[in-house]
Amino acid sequence: MRPARSDGGVLIVVVGPSGVGKDRLIDHARQELSDDASVLFVRRVVTRTSLAVAEDHDCLSPEEFSAAQAAGQFAVNWEAHGLRYGIPSSVRGHLARGGVALINGSRAALPAIRSAFGKVLVVHVTAPPDVLARRLAGRGRESMAEIRSRLERAAFTLPEDCREAIEIDNSGAFELAAAAFLETIRKAAVAAEIGKKAWK
Repeated sequence: MRPARSDGGVLIVVVGPSGVGKDRLIDHARQELSDDASVLFVRRVVTRTSLAVAEDHDCLSPEEFSAAQAAGQFAVNWEAHGLRYGIPSSVRGHLARGGVALINGSRAALPAIRSAFGKVLVVHVTAPPDVLARRLAGRGRESMAEIRSRLERAAFTLPEDCREAIEIDNSGAFELAAAAFLETIRKAAVAAEIGKKAWK
């Protein structure tokens, strides 16, 4: 008997508090998997000017973002830290072909993301408060008041339906966290490929 069909590929959502190192992990994985067409690293659309020290993303003004949203250009969107974030609808095509897509997400937006996509794998990157504080201060993008606010939000817990999330501790040697992150992506890609073959 043919197995029940899934909704195509797997969407990996990377979440965690500011300063935990999500961008560095994603950038490293993008370089390591640059030759693997089955893994798509999705560029978020953000109402923020692109910065060399920030994630690689596409920028829109608030007005342009609203127009894009009205035109259905986002599969899902949310607001955080006074900014608006969107995931392009084009990611659905890659997932429909059985690929793996990876996005830099938000813990608060997980319910909306899980509702918008079929198979979602959450990767929760963590680090102790003192490590987060040091990293936030070191990047020089926030005032002390903003850093305190971000640290308060760091205690935000995942939604009840995300208990199966994979947790990666990024407080120690980066190489350890990077290896765990790559292994997670590669396993998801293998699982997606097996799922495709089952339906051929």
